[in-house]
Amino acid sequence: MEKRVRGSLNQEEIVTVALEIAEAEGADALTFRRLGQALGVAPTAVLRHFRDKDDLLLALGARLLEDAFAQVDDDEPDWRERLLAMARATRRSFEAHPRVALLVANRTLRREAEFRAADLTIGAIQQAGLSGREAASVYRAVADTILAWTAFAAASRAVAPELMERDGLAWSREYLVLPAGKYPHIRSVAGMLAEVDREDQFELAINLLLDAVAARGAAATGH
Repeated sequence: MEKRVRGSLNQEEIVTVALEIAEAEGADALTFRRLGQALGVAPTAVLRHFRDKDDLLLALGARLLEDAFAQVDDDEPDWRERLLAMARATRRSFEAHPRVALLVANRTLRREAEFRAADLTIGAIQQAGLSGREAASVYRAVADTILAWTAFAAASRAVAPELMERDGLAWSREYLVLPAGKYPHIRSVAGMLAEVDREDQFELAINLLLDAVAARGAAATGH
């Protein structure tokens, strides 16, 4: 590999290559030695940009959020539409990198991308009519729900496809034949559970949450 010009390495390039390695080879392969090989530099050159692997992982999470934020019109006047756009974009971005999503979805990234996403979300919640401690608490609930869902989807991708298919078939097999005398409530909707599984439950979950935000905001403002 051709030797690099000293000082030509930057954080953006490192993060791009790190994402590629993590998704192709898994998180265990993401070492400074492996990064150095891929970038054509000594491992110490990478360490000049990131103090340790955890610092690098947080930067990977920030890249996913940056990619999500680039898809959102933060000038959208409707608070609900802004939050829906951010939720959908975050889902797309994180699900595109499931191995990394599993590592960073539950982390506090402490990077500019996270601050911008938080500011957009809190601003939307305040526009809905909430303020103070309630706005802070609802922000955490909204953000955690979005990220938990992406982590759930990423975890599903780590399971063998044939096992996930078998799990999906359970709704139209085992659930459908449960005895009504023992499980009356399941049987009352058993014929529809398989159909529900094919719907977009992420959209439903986010909209239910935003319905609650709207209701709380209306109660707080008297509207």
